[in-house]
Amino acid sequence: MSYRIEISTNQHRLRLYNGDRLVKTYPIAVGKMVTATPTGTYTIINKQAHPGGPFGAFWMGLSKPHYGIHGTNNPSSIGKSVSHGCIRMYNKDVLQLSSIVPVGTVVRIHR
Repeated sequence: MSYRIEISTNQHRLRLYNGDRLVKTYPIAVGKMVTATPTGTYTIINKQAHPGGPFGAFWMGLSKPHYGIHGTNNPSSIGKSVSHGCIRMYNKDVLQLSSIVPVGTVVRIHR
């Protein structure tokens, strides 16, 4: 089996699957209207703990340049459309997710 991530920008949810089995659902924040989170299929290309700035405890870069899944220093933003296009997670959630998924994991983003 292999892990994959499905992100619904409308539902503000990130779902982690192992094969066809749903493993975990996380609440997220996504891009606002003028800087919407890009839809499509990408892969995680890098991971970095403690990236600094607004990226919280962890950064997982996507194959779409300048976009990623990361923690936040503003936990009240989770559940909203407020970012510049990245996917924000609670720091505890992004740490858990990053410990499970390897570089190369497929990430599918849809509305």
